[in-house]
Amino acid sequence: MPKKYHPIQCCESDFQKVHALANSRTAEARIVERAKMITGLLKGTKVKDIAAQLGVRQNTVIDWRKRFEVEGINGLYDKPRSGKPPRYTDDFRNQVLKVLEESPPNGLSSWDGPSVAKRINASAHAVWRVLRKEGICLQRQRSWCVSTDPDFAPKAADIVGLYLNPPVNALVLSIDEKPSMQALERKTGYVLTNSGKVVRGFKSTYKRHGTLNLFAALNVTKGVITAKTTEQKKRVDFLAFMDDIVAEVPQDKEIHAILDNYCIHKKCDEWLAKHPNVTFHFTPTSASWLNQVEIWFGILGRKVLKGASHKSKEELRHSVESYVNSYNETARPFKWRKREVKGAQLKNTIVNLCN
Repeated sequence: MPKKYHPIQCCESDFQKVHALANSRTAEARIVERAKMITGLLKGTKVKDIAAQLGVRQNTVIDWRKRFEVEGINGLYDKPRSGKPPRYTDDFRNQVLKVLEESPPNGLSSWDGPSVAKRINASAHAVWRVLRKEGICLQRQRSWCVSTDPDFAPKAADIVGLYLNPPVNALVLSIDEKPSMQALERKTGYVLTNSGKVVRGFKSTYKRHGTLNLFAALNVTKGVITAKTTEQKKRVDFLAFMDDIVAEVPQDKEIHAILDNYCIHKKCDEWLAKHPNVTFHFTPTSASWLNQVEIWFGILGRKVLKGASHKSKEELRHSVESYVNSYNETARPFKWRKREVKGAQLKNTIVNLCN
């Protein structure tokens, strides 16, 4: 004699949750399948019909019905399991970090995953998992420049003060030059890679048509660029560029020029004596990153020079001048900020950084 069937029951809110879970497209497939079993049972569908519809055994439907009757909707989820014991423990992690403190083998400049794995006789994938978990990128690099100028603090404070609190009725300019801009001619276009991606392409061979130097002055408060291309970057060219700037500014207005320590910026006492409204502010030694115009040079390099093709120096000059004019139409001042790099941080080992 067959067993008497007892239909399951639940409150309306649980029914709505189970029904939503049964129709979910983001939940795990096994959870959705169990929710479909319970939904069918709540609607009065027979166990054998639900099993046939979902392609499972009838005993499976009965087991999940029992779980739902006892635990409700939480019973549809798997209970915590101990899982397989970890093969690689903290000792393995510490072993990997310790190896990174040693000198790389066989003349290598730095460690990589396979070399570390070979050193400790482990799987390269296990080593990579440790490195990813610790956030260690063996092939990515970050350079730094620590100024040894004994007067770094007062010089840096002077320049940063001009950025944050420029003098009233004065013009603050960040000035530098970008030398050796090459006019390279080569075929460029787009190519389809094996992965199906379309990328910029350019021929490996090229023709050289000479180089140009670019003097640029960034108006710190407005972000506008004043630029001039020259054939050379001698002191006479620099002072001629400064003459052009001074000519556009009223004589009673002060000009504060921020410069690095390149030789053509020095020994300009005679020129400065003729222009008493101009003051040169030099960045500390090995701290040209304090000069904001370097930021704009980076933008120029990416947008105008990288991967470009110019058939002559005149064509290169036209490209640079056109970009300067276009840039000035929507120019905005740079917001001064600098990530702090502590000297002690640079000397730390990987073990210290990861503990």
